[in-house]
Amino acid sequence: MLDTKNKWNTIALVAGILFIAVNLRLPFTSIAPVLPLIQSDFGLSSSAVGLLTSLPLLAFAAFSPLSAPVARKFGLERTLFAALTIISLGILLRSTGSVWALYLGTILIGTGIALGNVLLPGLVKRDLSANVASMTGAYSITMGAAGAIGSAIMIPLTQVWGWNIALTLLIAAPLFALIVWLPQLKKHEPVSLSNPKKSATVAVWKSSLAWQVTLFMGFNAMPFYVAVGWLPTILIDQGISATEAGSVHGTLQLATAIPGLILAATLRRLKDQKLAAVTTSLLVALSFIGLIYAPEFAILWAALLGFGSGACMMLGLTFVVLRTQNAGDAAALSGMAQCVGYLMAAAGPLLLGQVHDWTGGWTAPLLMTAAIAVAGACTGMMAGRNVHLEPAPSMR
Repeated sequence: MLDTKNKWNTIALVAGILFIAVNLRLPFTSIAPVLPLIQSDFGLSSSAVGLLTSLPLLAFAAFSPLSAPVARKFGLERTLFAALTIISLGILLRSTGSVWALYLGTILIGTGIALGNVLLPGLVKRDLSANVASMTGAYSITMGAAGAIGSAIMIPLTQVWGWNIALTLLIAAPLFALIVWLPQLKKHEPVSLSNPKKSATVAVWKSSLAWQVTLFMGFNAMPFYVAVGWLPTILIDQGISATEAGSVHGTLQLATAIPGLILAATLRRLKDQKLAAVTTSLLVALSFIGLIYAPEFAILWAALLGFGSGACMMLGLTFVVLRTQNAGDAAALSGMAQCVGYLMAAAGPLLLGQVHDWTGGWTAPLLMTAAIAVAGACTGMMAGRNVHLEPAPSMR
C-alpha cells in the first residue's frame, strides 16, 4: 500500500515539474509572432519593441540571485507556486490593452520564470536524485515543445480573436500547473539549496578563464534571444506569411532541445571542448547569414540556429562544472556567468531594434548578430581548453 502511495506521489511530482516547465518558455516566447501587430497598435519604435523582448531577461538577471534565499525561507514548493501565480498575473496584465500594462506584465512574467529557472533543477536534484539526467532532459524537451506549440498557434488564435485575447488564453498553462502543483504544498519545509561550508576558493571576477566562460555564455545568449524576440518580425518583413513565421519560430524552440538528447553524455568524454564550442557558435552565425541571403530556407536556418544555440547553452553550463574543482567555485562561476550572460542577452534584442531603426532594414542587424556569434566562437576556443580555475593567492 505504501509503495503504491509513493508511486502516485512520484507521478504527481513529475507531472507538476513538467507543467511548471511548460510555463518557463511559453508565456515569454509566444508574444514574438504578434509583435508586429502590437507595434502597429501602440505605434512603438523597433527599439521599444526590443525593450519588450529584453525586459524578461533583465528580470532573470535581477531576480535569479534572489530565488534561493526566498526558497530557503518559504520552501521550494511554495516558492514555485508563487512563481506560477506571478506568471499568471503577468499574462493577464500584459493583455489589458495599455502600454504600461504591456511592459509591467512582461516584467512580472520574467520574474516568475526567473524563480522557476533557478529552483526547478534544485527540486529535481533533491527529490528525484536517481533520475536527474532523464528528468532534466524531460523538462528541457517540455519547455521546447511548449514554446514551439505556443508560437505555432498564436497567429491562428489572433486571426480569430485578436492578439489581446490570444495572449490572454495563455493563462490556461499556469492555472493548470497551479492545480497540478497543489498537492506539493504539503511539503513546504525551509530548505538549504547549497552547503555554506563549500565556499569559493577562486576570485571569479578577477579570473581570465571565468571571464572566458562567462563571455562564451553571453555571446551565445545574445543571438538566441535576438531570434526569440525578432525572428517572426524579420520573416514577415521578408514576405513570409505570419502563420508560417510562427511555425518557423516554433521550429527554432523545438530544435534547442535536441542537443540535450544527443550531446550531454559526449561532451564530458572529450579531451577538450574547443572544437564543439567553435562549431556550434559558427553554426549560429551561419544561420543568421542564411536568413539574410536565403530566407526561403528559413525553416532550415531556424532548425540550425535552435540546435546551435541549444548546444552552446549546454556547453556553457558544462564549462561551469568542468572548469571548476569544487562546488563552491562552480556556484560562484555559475552566478557570475548567469548574471552577466542574462544582461548581455537582454542587450541583444535592444541593440538589434536600435540598429534596425537607424538603418531601416534587417541586413545590418543580422550581420551584426552573426558577428556576435563569431565572437562566441572565439571565446569558446579559450573556454573549451582543458584547464581549471586556479585559487587566488589570498584564498589559498
